[in-house]
Amino acid sequence: MRLTSMPELEAFRRNVRAFVAEHAPGIKKHSGVRAPEPVLMPAIREWTAKLYEAGLLGIDWPVEYGGRPDAHPLEPSVVAEEIARARTWPPVGAASLASAALIEFGTDEQRARFLPRIRSCEDVWCQLFSEPEAGSDLAALRTRAVREGEGADAVFVVDGQKVWTTNGQHADMGYLLARTDGDTPKHKGITAFALDMRSPGVEVRPLREITGTTDFNEVFLDGVRIPAANVIGRVNDGWRVAMSSLGRERSGVAARGAELSAVLEDLLTLAERTPVDGRPALDDSATRQAVGELAARVQVNAAMTALAQSRMLHGTEQPVDALLGKIFFSELNHDLVDFGLRLQGTDGLLTEDDQEAVADGWWQDAHLYSRAYTIAGGANEVLRTQVAERGLGMPREPR
Repeated sequence: MRLTSMPELEAFRRNVRAFVAEHAPGIKKHSGVRAPEPVLMPAIREWTAKLYEAGLLGIDWPVEYGGRPDAHPLEPSVVAEEIARARTWPPVGAASLASAALIEFGTDEQRARFLPRIRSCEDVWCQLFSEPEAGSDLAALRTRAVREGEGADAVFVVDGQKVWTTNGQHADMGYLLARTDGDTPKHKGITAFALDMRSPGVEVRPLREITGTTDFNEVFLDGVRIPAANVIGRVNDGWRVAMSSLGRERSGVAARGAELSAVLEDLLTLAERTPVDGRPALDDSATRQAVGELAARVQVNAAMTALAQSRMLHGTEQPVDALLGKIFFSELNHDLVDFGLRLQGTDGLLTEDDQEAVADGWWQDAHLYSRAYTIAGGANEVLRTQVAERGLGMPREPR
């Protein structure tokens, strides 16, 4: 396992950092995977297109669609880290997932149609997987797609509901999973589709969260007609398509590490500036010990990320690597912002609407959002069961 970066990657990092400093669309105000306000979307679309044009996104795509076959495999992680370190907006939406599915399973016509529009950010994609009764158990999804007609005029008529759809209110396209065969085992009868979000019968309803923002959405599908040409992969093989595209999404792990480092820096600044009995909180031994423990865990997270990247480079990845990384990151992120909030005492009750709020209420907002990380991508309780069963070979949990 290699913990130090290679010279060529460090040179690439310097170029990325300079590019981000010159072109980024400003500071991202809230923590977490957030949907921007509509007024910000034109700037974010332009920024995303510049990243693709500069060869900083879609690095591992086929060369005919803008990829760079000579690029180091960790370059996408460096880009994600530098965007997070600059605290600016990453590309919004599920384009990375959709492009992975299209590249591996799509037809030549689909790749030629959709990939250039992803690169230009003419199309923002959303992920239409989760449902009210199918979250952690995604294969239990109930949205139905029924085929009508044959040949070039064939369509699938889709009825159902999706939920927790991030950026659904901004999306032009949806990466949809729907059940096309109800008589087979639940993993076997699912199909993946590319859905035009402007299709008749698609209704997007933003959900207002505890933070006061509307990052997630419900999406209702009522008689939506999707051309059969928009099936990604084979009919009834959508589970394999989805799992493959999810498995290729690695760069976000590196970004999370950079996010934790930034929060730790802010926590140190907060502890230096927050008075306790007339002295900076950081002068208190208990505070120093708590901050020290959190700093150690941030370093452990960095080591876990490096280990996962090293295994990826050598083809020795383990199924539980991503699960453990997600559990550790999400719980450490919560503990960092929780301590920052408690350090403020009663001032921690102030929100971003209060002029006296510390950091414009960032800590309270981040604390409220931090629970979402422990649920999104699989609840930590479910992931721990998967680690036990898949990683440690323990007996399966009774159903």
